[in-house]
Amino acid sequence: MSIDSGTQPTDPKIEQFWKRYIDVLKLFHIPERSRPWYRKHVQGFIDAHPGVRLHAQTPEAIERWFTRQGQNPQLSAWQLRQKVDALRLLFRHILKPDWASEFDWDHWSEGGQPLGDSHPTVARSYETANAGADKPGNLLGNAFPEVYARFIAAIRVAGLAINTEQSYLGWINRFLRFHGSSLPKDCAEPEVSSFLEHLAVQRKVSGATQAQALNALVFFFARTLEKPLGDIGAFKRPKPYKRIPTVLSRREVARILGQMQGMTGLMVRLMYGTGMRVMECARLRILDLDFDYRQITVRAGKGKKDRVVPMPDALSDKLQRQIAWVTDQHAGDLKAGFGSVYLPEALERKYPNAAKELRWQYLFPATRIGTDPRSGVLRRHHIHQSVIQRAVRKTAVDVGLTKRVTSHTLRHSFATHLLESGSDIRTVQELLGHTDVTTTMIYTHVLAKGGGGVTSPLDRLE
Repeated sequence: MSIDSGTQPTDPKIEQFWKRYIDVLKLFHIPERSRPWYRKHVQGFIDAHPGVRLHAQTPEAIERWFTRQGQNPQLSAWQLRQKVDALRLLFRHILKPDWASEFDWDHWSEGGQPLGDSHPTVARSYETANAGADKPGNLLGNAFPEVYARFIAAIRVAGLAINTEQSYLGWINRFLRFHGSSLPKDCAEPEVSSFLEHLAVQRKVSGATQAQALNALVFFFARTLEKPLGDIGAFKRPKPYKRIPTVLSRREVARILGQMQGMTGLMVRLMYGTGMRVMECARLRILDLDFDYRQITVRAGKGKKDRVVPMPDALSDKLQRQIAWVTDQHAGDLKAGFGSVYLPEALERKYPNAAKELRWQYLFPATRIGTDPRSGVLRRHHIHQSVIQRAVRKTAVDVGLTKRVTSHTLRHSFATHLLESGSDIRTVQELLGHTDVTTTMIYTHVLAKGGGGVTSPLDRLE
């Protein structure tokens, strides 16, 4: 069944088409109040392609329409998701062209998620020492703004990661609430000890979590209050727990990759093929790819370290096509009056025109124009890392894997499979960006047969 945009509204075929569409909306439990909007989105797509029958539409046309919708800064993320869902139900469950089942609907639906003001990419941009002091839940910033300003200055001078900064601030706020929202007057060691014991006994946190809380308080008292902690005495510690990373076999990786297509599939393949973390992959820019030397530069990774990873030959053509797609999208953004991309503040001052250059654009951009939460500038950020994280978890369940699979599992698998293939552990350490080789050695646990390489006595009974 197809519909022509030029057919009159009273045509029985149109009435039958919309009845079928509403029936599909009911089948998928779309709320009744939302159904008129779904129909409006489909009609908007039809009106944007006069003279083209729906059965003749191509995935390229769908992508161009989604891109134009994403260039509307007044369109919220949920509204874009609704438009994508409206067309997904139309093409996948009514028209059913061959390409509809392979189209990356999830990317267009989830890829417009905005980066919040606490997201690692933008959290330190355009920020003064007391930025965020008045946020709800920030007890240190609200009750002790001068101390908060000193904490921000101290932790950024130390060069710690933004995730560490946010984690430390969280523990400091919990410590203050535990002691009645007040800073210790004189001797702080007993108060720190009682808080750590509370975490272990009442909150039942792991040893690693308790150690992180202690690190946060040691930093706070030494570097912010300039009152280094002394001996905090004995306190209850949880038993240490040594976790073994989950590793997928090559067959299991192939099952996951076989179900993932489009930009999401490309990112997952790139993470497994290079060992990149999910945020490192999401932040890649076009200039980071070197096709002549077949390498990719990972910039400002964990610990603010750059490193180089090999570009998989199997992805070379796909990456070239991705760059061509980003080039077209960027040209459209520039034509629409946008086209700038986030740059670290120092780079933006040094190269004021670089933000609109193609080479600085993200290789995996978001599906919509969004407001930079710090500067208020309308720009296209990179895709949100949660899109990939959800896609990996969902696909692992869909293909029937019973292991606990996350996006980081691909990094574990990359390292283990390299070691299985005979790669030197120092080489793997460099590719992963580990400071200490002992961190890399955790992947040697699966190089022999399970259980340390021994043969079970049960297998010897025969």
